[in-house]
Amino acid sequence: MSRMIQRQLFCGNGNDKKLKTEGVKYIGSKLKLLPHIIRLIERTGAKTVFDGFSGSTRVGQACVQSGYKVISNDIADWSYTFGKCYLQNKSNPCEYKPLIDHLNSLPPEDGWFTENYGGEVAEGEYNAIQADGTKKPFQKKNTRKLDAIRREIDESNLDEIERSVALSSLILALDKVDNTLGHHVAYLKNWSPRSFKDLTLEVPRVWVNSAENEVLQGNIFDILPTIDAELAYYDPPYGSNNEKMPPSRVRYASYYHLWETICKNDQPDLFGKALRRKDTSDTVSASVFEEFRKNGDGKFIAVESIKQLLKETPCRWVILSYSSGGRATAYELNESIKAFGRLVDIVEIHYQRNVMSKMKWTNEWLRDANEPNREFLFLIEK
Repeated sequence: MSRMIQRQLFCGNGNDKKLKTEGVKYIGSKLKLLPHIIRLIERTGAKTVFDGFSGSTRVGQACVQSGYKVISNDIADWSYTFGKCYLQNKSNPCEYKPLIDHLNSLPPEDGWFTENYGGEVAEGEYNAIQADGTKKPFQKKNTRKLDAIRREIDESNLDEIERSVALSSLILALDKVDNTLGHHVAYLKNWSPRSFKDLTLEVPRVWVNSAENEVLQGNIFDILPTIDAELAYYDPPYGSNNEKMPPSRVRYASYYHLWETICKNDQPDLFGKALRRKDTSDTVSASVFEEFRKNGDGKFIAVESIKQLLKETPCRWVILSYSSGGRATAYELNESIKAFGRLVDIVEIHYQRNVMSKMKWTNEWLRDANEPNREFLFLIEK
């Protein structure tokens, strides 16, 4: 491959379509990677993309806007809700404005969310620590609005897409007034400046979908046999490569337990200082992809799960996103790819420098893939 072609693949030609995706603050967000993911997809000639771990759905949104049909899947209710909102909407965005205006007009009320997640604010004080020593993710003025709006969504006669648009709008609005660092396993001890803002819903940045996109919710290995797509994009919830990681830890599902509860509105049993859902505890919500233990053969469960994923994928092409901080070593990951496909290309990302590096081929990335804060996009042909 010539240097000129490498540079075009890596940097683009300067005419990339501006991708306008929307989502909450999200650990592992692929927002900055979207143009590079799309360019890799373009090289394959694929028409349908399976996004197996859709999360905030930004990748799916970008694919649809780029002309691809998308099959989106995630185990989380809130991700499923976002998928329905953005990938299956058939109405003009302005048609949702009366619904959003109505939800914004509701008088505040005390309810379950205020009881558990609303914090008092002393006049002139930024200290968010409550009288009982806890910290809260929202100020009470906003959880009272949340309680009223969430009740109204359930009591209104909304179809599935309208409901998804309303819930997505509510989550996006709450994300703009939270007192967190972007996740829900710990809250700030001082009220963040944005937490003083008033909760205000807006119509999500939806569009009229022409393709018949699919939105699924289930375990990836249960879903794979049903998939009919040319390309799969995978960004599993990787576990840490820290050998000292204790056997009890915060699982990925815990990071967005509030969005899950808002979608379910099920008033679950809670535990811990952050009042997490009990069904997000280590023993209940563990993913095989973030597992730090070894199996009976002495092999890391996370690495073996990647092998299984590649083996069972029915698509010709796979784009695998992987962080250098994940459990698999570069050698193990390379061996997994070689066992079930041909490594066509690798794009490397340096997050600390916030720039893309030059293209890396197998022998090069194997030597230095363990440096921190780097992520790889692997284009694999099966």
